[in-house]
Amino acid sequence: MLQAGIIGLPNVGKSTLFNALTRTHNAEASNYPFCTIEPNRAVVSVPDNRLPALNRIAGTGKMIPAAIEFVDIAGLVSGASRGEGLGNRFLSHIREVDALIHIVRCFHDEDIAHAMGSVDPRRDLEVIATELVLADLQSIESQLEKARKKARGLDREAAADVALLERLEAHLDSGRPARTLPGDEGERQRLHHFFLLTAKPLLFACNIEEGDLPGTVGTDLVAGVEDYARTSEGGEVAVVSARFEEELGDLSEEDRKEFLEASGLEQPGSTHLITKTFELLRLGTFFTNNATEARAWSFPMGMKAPQCAGLIHTDFEKGFIKAEVVSWDDLAEAGAFAAARAAGKYRLEGKEYKVSDGDVILFRFN
Repeated sequence: MLQAGIIGLPNVGKSTLFNALTRTHNAEASNYPFCTIEPNRAVVSVPDNRLPALNRIAGTGKMIPAAIEFVDIAGLVSGASRGEGLGNRFLSHIREVDALIHIVRCFHDEDIAHAMGSVDPRRDLEVIATELVLADLQSIESQLEKARKKARGLDREAAADVALLERLEAHLDSGRPARTLPGDEGERQRLHHFFLLTAKPLLFACNIEEGDLPGTVGTDLVAGVEDYARTSEGGEVAVVSARFEEELGDLSEEDRKEFLEASGLEQPGSTHLITKTFELLRLGTFFTNNATEARAWSFPMGMKAPQCAGLIHTDFEKGFIKAEVVSWDDLAEAGAFAAARAAGKYRLEGKEYKVSDGDVILFRFN
């Protein structure tokens, strides 16, 4: 299961947001730095309106949604790349995750201490960006030395690594993250082999005051984050109130709905953030159903049918014969499996078929 790491300075609302996303109180949220030391982890269901609709069409009694894992990582401070704060431990936890959710404090509250003494989102963003870039430069220096030794032995792969690492070194040295390095698809694939922190997909989450919820996008602090993301980091921006979301997490479904309506919101910010994170991880969803359950499965976009079958059971991949596929849009329009078949919307796909988001699949295997 792919993981998204929640990062940011101390006291910006990481643990509060983690509790809201997971609807738990597993992460301690206190008004002092480093109240989180070891990462908190939790699996979160991915909201998808297609699943309950499939459940109704299939007439099953159970739904199992797709899921991703969130990891609440300790706060980073200036100098982390040199071991300040939790330093190397913090950076090692970041290396383990597949994408980053950078929580940025976009609210003023004198009762909550700020690690830098004042609220300034752009400065906070630059502090963490600098530390991650410095950590990557240290990693590249080591990797370059090894690659150059191999390249002297006429190793073509090593020579290609050297060329890309040298470009990366200059790019990072200018203060820009690895994810913004221009390159073709082959170079982007090669980039993954270097395990760089700044190459990971990134989403900025602006943590705002509860009172700002109805008009979030126009606030000056959020606008500053959006400008920074657009011009410097290559990441997207989501807006959420961690405190409001945590309060929602303690309510029943009925009370949650009433609370949202009273606040002028159609859905919780956490729902939007989970969906954006799912997209950030470059995942899609395919569906299966049988007599007892309808289920959503997450898969890396571009994966072929046998590999998707293997997500269900390794025997399905080993003995894969065909995939019987209907797109969700076609099934929803038909309103029933039999009607979709009668309309010719079903098709048989082989081993080279790349599964699409929304496919409803029956795998045939030996």
